Amino acid sequence: MSVRQRSSRPTRPTDYLAAAGTFAVCMAGTTLPTPLYGLYQDELGFSELTVTIVFAVYAFGVIGVLLVAGKVSDTVGRRPVLLCGLGLAALSALCFLFEGGLPLLYLGRLLSGLSAGLFTGAATAYVMELALPGRESRAAFAATAANMGGLGCGPLLAGLLAQYAPWPLRTVFVVHLVLVAASVAVILRLPETVRAPEPLSAVRPTRPSLPPEVRKVFVPAGLASFVGFSLFGVFTSVSPAFLAQGLDIHNHAVVGLIVFSAFFASTLGQLLAGRLGVAVALPAGCLTLIGGLALLAGSLSWDLLALLVLCALVGGFGQGLAFRGSVSAVAGAAPAANRAGAISALFVVAYSGISVPVIGIGALTEPLGLEDAGLVFICCMVLLAAAATAYLLHSPAGRPAQP
Repeated sequence: MSVRQRSSRPTRPTDYLAAAGTFAVCMAGTTLPTPLYGLYQDELGFSELTVTIVFAVYAFGVIGVLLVAGKVSDTVGRRPVLLCGLGLAALSALCFLFEGGLPLLYLGRLLSGLSAGLFTGAATAYVMELALPGRESRAAFAATAANMGGLGCGPLLAGLLAQYAPWPLRTVFVVHLVLVAASVAVILRLPETVRAPEPLSAVRPTRPSLPPEVRKVFVPAGLASFVGFSLFGVFTSVSPAFLAQGLDIHNHAVVGLIVFSAFFASTLGQLLAGRLGVAVALPAGCLTLIGGLALLAGSLSWDLLALLVLCALVGGFGQGLAFRGSVSAVAGAAPAANRAGAISALFVVAYSGISVPVIGIGALTEPLGLEDAGLVFICCMVLLAAAATAYLLHSPAGRPAQP
């Protein structure tokens, strides 16, 4: 049956969970290299700056898709876009599986970013659309959990396999290829939810737009998203090096578990944000992010693992509160016709947070050392989060309305 002939309604009550599972598989692939960067450094002999650039290439891929093709699944249908995203995820895994130097690492990260850029919006919409009436809230949480949970499970799976399975730089990507193949089979069995898909030739490049009604609330929302994603960027790029150099922890499974805890805490924060409401969740998330950054500063200054773990939990929770609050605030302020473009603009700002500051830390590591470079980053992020909090609390125009 062709995509055009598929029903616009799900055939089974669990279809949305199956789609969420494929979402998690794709997002897990984007964070698989996190506990492996130290091994790549030992094998290829590159610097900490190179590690951060390899990491940030992923964000550039995501931003590129958001800027030119963020709404493509609205035109051609969800399933073709998701299948394309899984194909890119498989190519990324093959790059890492057969890597022989930096070029394939860069290409693998770029393909992973392109995959995530296609998947994030299309899969979120798909999970929501596959839910039967009365299960919309469950589907919304399933999409959130699949996104952040998948990102967290990637380093956990890679760390466990790198530590306890043979071929630490190969096994995890073989496993991921198997999961991607299973996800393709799942997508092929699910119905299309776009009622009248058009051919690819009908797609026109789009760019995020910011209606005037959104601009005032976009300032604190963008700052909060930028800081939250920056904190995650640090965790997933340089925390393995800090654990090895500062804390003498070389167990890849421990690295993966700590990174997983940050994403798990973010999922809980996003769940609570839905209960608190936007007007509370966004400033509370900013304040919690400041607390997480303070814990990270303490961990770097005193080389304490306990503070790093607390930073993962507190910072991750704050990121979840702030990001869901930011998305809800922007969505609530934007007119319906411009909502997708406004949210895409917010995602561009957020993903800039896991590229630019991370590269900055890498550049400062050589002259200052990893700890001092991290403290410079923390000071900058605290100032941004504090500015967002002050704006939200003292500017009536910037206070988000409930969507």
